Amino acid sequence: MSSQEPRINPTQFVSNVVSLQYREVVMVVATLTVVAGSVVFFPGFGNLSQGLQSDISRGFLVVCLLVAILAGIIKGMVGFGYAIVTTPIFASVIDPTLAVVVLAIPPWMLNMFQIGETDTGLAFVREEWTLLLLAIVGSVLGVSFLAEFRTGPIVPFLIGVVIFGYVVFQVVQGFVTVEETHNPVALGTAGFLQGFLLAVANLGPLLPAYFHTFERDTERYIGGLSMVLATIFTVRIVQMVLFTDLMTAYRLWLGSVIAVVTIVGLLIGTYLRRLEIDEEKFNWFVVALLFVISLNIFRNAIPALL
Repeated sequence: MSSQEPRINPTQFVSNVVSLQYREVVMVVATLTVVAGSVVFFPGFGNLSQGLQSDISRGFLVVCLLVAILAGIIKGMVGFGYAIVTTPIFASVIDPTLAVVVLAIPPWMLNMFQIGETDTGLAFVREEWTLLLLAIVGSVLGVSFLAEFRTGPIVPFLIGVVIFGYVVFQVVQGFVTVEETHNPVALGTAGFLQGFLLAVANLGPLLPAYFHTFERDTERYIGGLSMVLATIFTVRIVQMVLFTDLMTAYRLWLGSVIAVVTIVGLLIGTYLRRLEIDEEKFNWFVVALLFVISLNIFRNAIPALL
């Protein structure tokens, strides 16, 4: 996993923030937004689990936060994977729709952070505006679908199908790379489905799989993917807050807290990526983990569907 990024100099980072440099400002704003959300929407110590609608212990909540840190490490290293790891685990113990809504906040922060960290900006927007537009359309339709059909086992089953499909793709293709290939129709279709699946199930490995196959310039791959995902999650959150009853103050707080904790994992993953960790070994680790998760989802969801 190669990269030519320079190591971050904390003094220079602070200096760039003060001088309002684009990269550092975006990273700081993303971080401070979730920190502010975790403070402003704090429900009180006696109400920490009031909105979970599930009989789970605070100890298990700690385990979930550790899972979020692990997922943040994966996101920092390979540019995606946060929702794929966290959503199934959270959805197995709390209402799946609740998990999808709450876990919209951390990926927003992560992707905004990586837009700045990879120096992705308006150039990508000008080149791939159709991709972003179709991703937004898919996201809007997906949120509407979630608001209408938010109960029952179909959501976790869909999560399992998406994850299992991604695992099969990776194993069959062997992480194949096709250099310098660009198909606007295929890319736009992947973006549309990415937006829809992220809105419905907080998952969408189609666009990462497309980029992984056809675009392996590290900065463009991670930065461009982060730009698309940040756009989708922004539209999702705004739509859920303003036009549905999905995003409550408690859910905003819980999502913000998870995002703050996730920052630790993101920084670790970013550091490991710059150390040029062997990508093939890490990819197989992620695929094995996702395969186990998908089987566990099917074990619980399929009997409920039948």
